[in-house]
Amino acid sequence: MPPRVTFQPRGWQRSQETPLSSEYDFVLVNIGRLEAVSGLSRVQLLRPGSPLKFTPEEILIHGRDFRLLRVAFEAGGLEPQAFQVTMAIVRARAQSSQAQQYAGISLSKAGQSSGPRKPPVPLLETSEDWETERKKQGAGSWRVSPVNERFDVATSLPRYFWVPKRTLDSEVRRAFGHFHQGRGPRLSWHHPGGSDLLRCGGFYTASDPNKEDIRAVESMLQAGHSDVVLVDTVDELPSLTDVQLAHLKLRALCLPDSSAAEEKWLSALEGTRWLDYVRSCLRKASDISVLVTSRVRSVVLQERGDRDFNGLLSSLVQLLSAPEARTLLGFQSLVQREWVAAGHPFLTRLGVTGASEEAPVFLLFLDCVWQLLQQFPAEFEFSEFFLLALHDSARVPDTLTFLRDTPWERAKQSGQFNSYTQIYTAGYSQLPAGNSVNPQLSVWDWDLRYSSEQILQFHNPGYDPEHCPDSWLPRQQPNFMVSGPPSSVWLFSRGALTPLNQLCPWRDSPSLLAVSSRWLPRPAISSESLADQEWGLPSHWGACPLPPGLLLPGYLGPQIRLWRRCYLRGRPEVQKGLSAPTISGLQDELSHLQELLRKWTPRISPEDHSEKRDPNTIVSQSR
Repeated sequence: MPPRVTFQPRGWQRSQETPLSSEYDFVLVNIGRLEAVSGLSRVQLLRPGSPLKFTPEEILIHGRDFRLLRVAFEAGGLEPQAFQVTMAIVRARAQSSQAQQYAGISLSKAGQSSGPRKPPVPLLETSEDWETERKKQGAGSWRVSPVNERFDVATSLPRYFWVPKRTLDSEVRRAFGHFHQGRGPRLSWHHPGGSDLLRCGGFYTASDPNKEDIRAVESMLQAGHSDVVLVDTVDELPSLTDVQLAHLKLRALCLPDSSAAEEKWLSALEGTRWLDYVRSCLRKASDISVLVTSRVRSVVLQERGDRDFNGLLSSLVQLLSAPEARTLLGFQSLVQREWVAAGHPFLTRLGVTGASEEAPVFLLFLDCVWQLLQQFPAEFEFSEFFLLALHDSARVPDTLTFLRDTPWERAKQSGQFNSYTQIYTAGYSQLPAGNSVNPQLSVWDWDLRYSSEQILQFHNPGYDPEHCPDSWLPRQQPNFMVSGPPSSVWLFSRGALTPLNQLCPWRDSPSLLAVSSRWLPRPAISSESLADQEWGLPSHWGACPLPPGLLLPGYLGPQIRLWRRCYLRGRPEVQKGLSAPTISGLQDELSHLQELLRKWTPRISPEDHSEKRDPNTIVSQSR
């Protein structure tokens, strides 16, 4: 368990239901800045090795997750020990920064029995998990491949993934060798109408594949479709450096001691470019959703590393296109599959390792999801409070979910895998038949870190049950899904489709995918939306009728808003009209909102979502 500092206010007792966290806890690596304060003018920034020059009256703990904790040393309390307490935190924080590799929370540390604990969300660490998910999606033309079972194809890929049913594992192994970091094309999601959404890394254009390898690569990209669209993922999206710089500016602006004048605060917010990047991600995800739903085709997301924006766009596309992904269980499964199992480097991107490649892409994704929640409040089963809990969990490395950069590192740490040989952790030798259970906990074990009352807040009381997956589209949708033209290959870049002569860059003539789209002439963009163009409706007919289940968000001007509950938690005066910056304060406001919902929308009964639900199972059941 990572070291943390916990303060116990007078008269407060830690709940036995939540032994690992409270609003008064701060994991040491989550502390962005520590300040000692005395009087109105004496403020000292506390750094490792720097001596404290006075006895503080209070300390300010600034969290990297935008939280602010003020601890006052009252007379008769900790005031005599204020100096020692403050320096103890400084020393512990310095030691924590020198040892950032944690083993995660084990079951015994969490006060649980030593027996196997079934994860509330499938962790996709076994072939059975992948096969169950494949059947759920109805991907009959795909199969689970064990080619990476020993992590010898790519350590950043999961042990199992989906490949076309007719493709042999030997062909998969050779084909993946021609992609960056061995991350070849594989299925992310199968649309019930027949389209397939794939993701892969960049081509190794310097490699020299034989004809059989080229045919295998093309077959995997086509996935049995005659219409193939290659999407340049990073085109018109921010770079990792851009994301990190914008997040740093946003954090500095939202802290209580921000130097921005009140009358210029909105201009300063615009200057961070954070909301611009949220807007760009939503716009591109909307376009890709139209490509997936408008015709039966293969849509391939291609990013050089395949570990950042591919996961962000793939996840957003599924949220926009699949009601199943908008349920509580569905969204957790989506994050587990497209981010955790797919090898997003959480430790590096969230800055836990201190590496230079820090860029909070996952937090950018959560902001995009929050924007969707605001625009479509009745479409999502989970609430803003759930997103806040997930946002904060990414900053608190309590579990292996966000503690490692690759599935190989995570499996090795959990004892599943060591030196390319599957083993089992001592003390857990008695395994269920046909499967292995990870003895380490995941972020989805909410009941070990949150109380029953807090977990109840994860559910959105305004969720419309009619939007549940049971009433969604059938597995075939000939009413709006039409076959693409024969043998057509397209590059989607800069908001437009450009025809390609070939799929791979190793043919006689170079493929456009071998060249960055930023060096291509910008195609003329029609005044019609991509939806209107794809469904073939003339612009004077008005807006294109959307297929059932598809959401297309707005992303112009004020339609993209600041996530105030998240970013302004350290400024209570700004939270007026929203909530107190604590979970208990959020709970009070939720009760108030539920009362308003009873008055304004009689058809929605929050009691139906709370009183009849077991909070320990609310996050582990889809409906």
